[in-house]
Amino acid sequence: MDRELTLRIILERPPKGVDFGLQKGRGSAYETVQTQRSRGKDLEFEFSVGVKAGAGKAMQALVSPFVQGSAGERFVYIDIGTCAGQADSCWSRRLKIPLTGITMDMIAARGILEARVSGTGKDGGPSCATVKPFDGWKSLRVSL
Repeated sequence: MDRELTLRIILERPPKGVDFGLQKGRGSAYETVQTQRSRGKDLEFEFSVGVKAGAGKAMQALVSPFVQGSAGERFVYIDIGTCAGQADSCWSRRLKIPLTGITMDMIAARGILEARVSGTGKDGGPSCATVKPFDGWKSLRVSL
């Protein structure tokens, strides 16, 4: 890897009493990390991804056990309820957060990239499936 990039996902006001966690790994060989039980306030997930040197497009450059999908359609999963290990939950969902919109300029800026997504779906339960609408990733400057 050429270097690492920090990504932060803010899950806004998810339903109370539900566990949410970041999926690390793919298929049946995955674990849920950074698991948090919602109290109705925003949840934050922060993690690093590798940036592959020489990649022509930003999504092709991002590699990590957290990154899912093909080179042109990368995304990150947030596991919810039973998928996050909460055995007594009535929810069994995953939230797919696309990495679209991340540019090589954003990667080169060396700050934190942050995405804010709604934690509650139209049905009043936890948001699930692919985030829509998605406002994308924003560059945050890091003070040293």
